[in-house]
Amino acid sequence: MLVASGALTLNFSYQETRATLAAVHREKAVSAAIRIEQFLRDIEQNIAWTETPPGRTAPSHDQRYIDFLKFLRQVPAITDIAWIDASGREQIRASRLTMDRVGSGEDRSRDARFLVPQPGQPYFSSVYFHKETEPYLTVAVNSGRKGAGITAVEVNLKFVWDVISRIRVGETGYAYVVDDRGQLVSHPDISLVLQKSDLSSLPQVRAALAARATSTADDPELIEALDTRARPMLAAYAPIEPIGWSVVVEQPLTEAYAPLYHSLVRTGLLLLVGLIVSVIASVLLARRMVTPIRTLQDGAARIGAGALDQQIDVHTGDELETLAEEFNLMTTRLRDSYTGLEQKVTERTHELAAANQAKTRFLAAASHDLRQPMHALGMFVAQLRGCVTEAKALALVDKVESAVTALQELLDALLDISRLDAGVVTPTPTEFALQPLLTRLDRAFAPQAEGKGLRLRAVPSRLAVCSDPVLLERILINLLANAVRYTEHGGIVIGCRRHGDKVRVEVWDSGAGIAPQHRESIFQEFYQVGNPERDRRKGLGLGLAIATRLARLLGSRIDLVSQPGKGSVFSIELPRGIASESEAAKESPVTSLRGMRVLMVDDDALVRDAMASLLEQWGCEVWSAGHGAEAEAFLKQAGDIPDAIICDYRLPDGETGIDVIRRLQAIAGVEVPAALVTGDTAPERLREANESGYALLHKPVQPAKLRLLLVHLVRGPKQRVVAG
Repeated sequence: MLVASGALTLNFSYQETRATLAAVHREKAVSAAIRIEQFLRDIEQNIAWTETPPGRTAPSHDQRYIDFLKFLRQVPAITDIAWIDASGREQIRASRLTMDRVGSGEDRSRDARFLVPQPGQPYFSSVYFHKETEPYLTVAVNSGRKGAGITAVEVNLKFVWDVISRIRVGETGYAYVVDDRGQLVSHPDISLVLQKSDLSSLPQVRAALAARATSTADDPELIEALDTRARPMLAAYAPIEPIGWSVVVEQPLTEAYAPLYHSLVRTGLLLLVGLIVSVIASVLLARRMVTPIRTLQDGAARIGAGALDQQIDVHTGDELETLAEEFNLMTTRLRDSYTGLEQKVTERTHELAAANQAKTRFLAAASHDLRQPMHALGMFVAQLRGCVTEAKALALVDKVESAVTALQELLDALLDISRLDAGVVTPTPTEFALQPLLTRLDRAFAPQAEGKGLRLRAVPSRLAVCSDPVLLERILINLLANAVRYTEHGGIVIGCRRHGDKVRVEVWDSGAGIAPQHRESIFQEFYQVGNPERDRRKGLGLGLAIATRLARLLGSRIDLVSQPGKGSVFSIELPRGIASESEAAKESPVTSLRGMRVLMVDDDALVRDAMASLLEQWGCEVWSAGHGAEAEAFLKQAGDIPDAIICDYRLPDGETGIDVIRRLQAIAGVEVPAALVTGDTAPERLREANESGYALLHKPVQPAKLRLLLVHLVRGPKQRVVAG
């Protein structure tokens, strides 16, 4: 009861304390936000003071310049004020930091401070730093009168520090301001502002930015987080509406919860006193019961540890003594059972050891005594084929050879089963791409599928797995062999798909399917559905048994989904691996290059035709030229800029691809992404190409690498070339 009462009291105190702290912190944050917002509104109103009132003639440049100088004296927070006319030309600039300019006519038509402001909607820029130390903000106002232009000022945000430094929460709490990116704008410690501190990683700042992004109107709850010095703090925030900033108020957690901690100490002392009294009463009341129960507990623990000769001695004349006698009787029975079980385990262990030795001897004998005569028999059959010419004799040789082949296949399968059961096969996991394996399987089984009129398709894959490639290939060979053997019409598909952090390799067929009662048995040795006569052409019934054992070695299993009359799906799940560079190139979407304009320069017509055909197959628009002058003429005539340039390094008349690319970029006026292709491997040529900064590929170029290069080039930014 004391614990429950104390817990309720602490819970109510905690909720009340948090509610009070939330109100105080919220009030501080909102107050600071209002004052900073008013500061910015004052700046905006002061800018409006420099505008010509409606109905009056616009002042001359000199008069406006004088007004700007007065404005700088009246508003210390402003360091620069400029007037941009309606055509986007800067006509007047007055500054505390730089030389004043009147009638400069500098083009500002592309500046945000000219383009963004609308009548009644001033423009506030992002925070930036002069000389990487002082934070500034640009404010631009459009008066809305025709031809009045834009008035823009640069505000030194150190003046916001006066507002923030006066805010105190408790004894050591403080407030600071961040912009819409989480950059520190104002802080009582001005050095943090001058260091351009980025606080976007702090939870309280992230919450403030998220609330503004989602336009949350509700009052935010208190946030418990760490400050910049990893101290636990309580924080609240409030938005500054005109410019997207936020005020964050923080107070050390220990200071904020100090009253709650005092209450916790008092409650703890009361609980301690109550518990001491309870313990004394419990000892006095339970003394007579504790000793026999502890004896039972200790005895049960020794029995559980294996001391089956343990006897529990309790003489209380009640239920505890009866329980002790039952324990003693159970111990006696367990001791007798354990003795018999130990003997059986020893006998079984000897039998298993003997079985393993027998399997080892069998493997050794099979490898030598069976394969040697089988190999000789095969040689004899081959010699016999060369000796006979009669049709009947040749037919007999064909039958003998077919029987020998069947016997060899059976022997190989039996030896595989024995090796797997004996634990001789050890997998060697490695990371490898699946596509080469799928290609090999497609080529290996395509003739058999075509011979039966089936469609066999291997779905291209960019995935990689971590497994034993040899064992995995053997599993898939067995699954595909079964699919081809038992499918009479339709087709077979092998492919891969992601499944979390795994890769599932699947073999689909349109065969007869497998009934539910056979789905467990088909993985056993020599079990076949629909082959009671043991027709050798329908297989031996060992493929799935071998595949199952191999999958178990790889830490996986063979899964089956089947529907009678429609087909089956056999699959195995393996850990995902990391794709190589070439595989990464294949992972680029097929349509990622569609519409890309490629300017190709190569003096070999055959190379140009081959690369142009490949690029056009990928969906590119190809411009080809045989030398630099032809490429320049084509670029000038086209009047358009290519997305990428691929240029041979060695070109006619001693010019290099580096020179051609630079001339083409100068004509385009943009640093078009470019790459060099060369068959020259001389060290000096490679050094020159690397120093140029352009990507370099060596002939012959693999299509996968060329595609990866184009994707990389088209994703890169184009930069304008500066003349001179």
